[in-house]
Amino acid sequence: MDSLSSRGLRRFLEPLDSPQGPLVRMGGETLVNFASNDYLGLASSPTVRAAASAALESHGVGSGASRLVVGDTSAHQRLEARLASFERSEAALLFNSGFAANVGTIQALVGPEDAVFSDALNHASLIDGCRISRARVVVYPHANVEALDQALSSTPARRRLVVTDSVFSMDGDYAPLRELVSVCRAHDAALLVDEAHGTGVLGSRGAGLCEELGLEHAVDVRMGTLSKALGGLGAYICASRPVVELVLNRARPLVFSTALPAALCAAAEAAVDIVERDDALRARLWRNIRRFSDGLRSLGFAAEPRSAIFPVIVGEPGVAVAASRALRARGLLVKAIRPPTVPEGTSRLRFCLSAAHTEGHVDLALQGLRSLGL
Repeated sequence: MDSLSSRGLRRFLEPLDSPQGPLVRMGGETLVNFASNDYLGLASSPTVRAAASAALESHGVGSGASRLVVGDTSAHQRLEARLASFERSEAALLFNSGFAANVGTIQALVGPEDAVFSDALNHASLIDGCRISRARVVVYPHANVEALDQALSSTPARRRLVVTDSVFSMDGDYAPLRELVSVCRAHDAALLVDEAHGTGVLGSRGAGLCEELGLEHAVDVRMGTLSKALGGLGAYICASRPVVELVLNRARPLVFSTALPAALCAAAEAAVDIVERDDALRARLWRNIRRFSDGLRSLGFAAEPRSAIFPVIVGEPGVAVAASRALRARGLLVKAIRPPTVPEGTSRLRFCLSAAHTEGHVDLALQGLRSLGL
């Protein structure tokens, strides 16, 4: 712990005294919140909360067991059917978290005789899923399709699985999905895409980058979370029904975990309805994204309006922590992101935009950055 502290890498819990939202209470302060993945502001939506409350009355609090024992409910079944429809997929399967979904699905699909190919900047859940699967793991340089092509050509295996984020969580950039689909087809490899930061944000219906690019039926497995733009907790995969049934039977995080409470399933179903049927929140989010991107460029930072995530890279952990504290003093909650979450030398401030932010909130963030003199 002393070593972590000396290198500026020690982490602490900071409890909120308020619901998630554009303004939060923390440590007796009211802060403008740029640290949350609640991209559409649905975590505190009255409609979503009412759905959860109604299900709480009808189903109670806990699930009692895993879904394969006695933890399955009509709320779980309805949500999976709703998610499959939302994703234009044959079937969907719920997990308790995005981490559990990625680890469990990869472990269910590949094993010691197989090979899995992972982007160098993939989320930790994909990385750990690859390791736990006991398949041969090949890490290819970030978004480098040519390197992946060569790796697929030179790696013998019974099965090949390529795994990637769609929107990378620390940089906000996209995977080259069209090119990945092409190279996977050329090598008879399956493709798993993690849409955690794309779901609700990208696509005409909010179904993610795969939808925006028209690749819903070209990607073998898509993972989405219920805990970011959808404002709740949990995750899901969508795929063909045989793949979903295989994962249901093999994914240890699903088989051996108590099921999500039915109230959270009902909340997620209400959130999906909002995302798919009303694009006003998404339009507001993208106005904020463009405003912040324009402001960053005016301050001399490289920025593109690609997603709700904006990294301001400062280099060393201590610099990032000091900058975060300086912004906190100005009423802004912006977290310092440090190794091992990001590579050495790329510690940063990570700004997350929300539809719940006002133009004034966005301008305050830009003024705070200007004051840092980075």
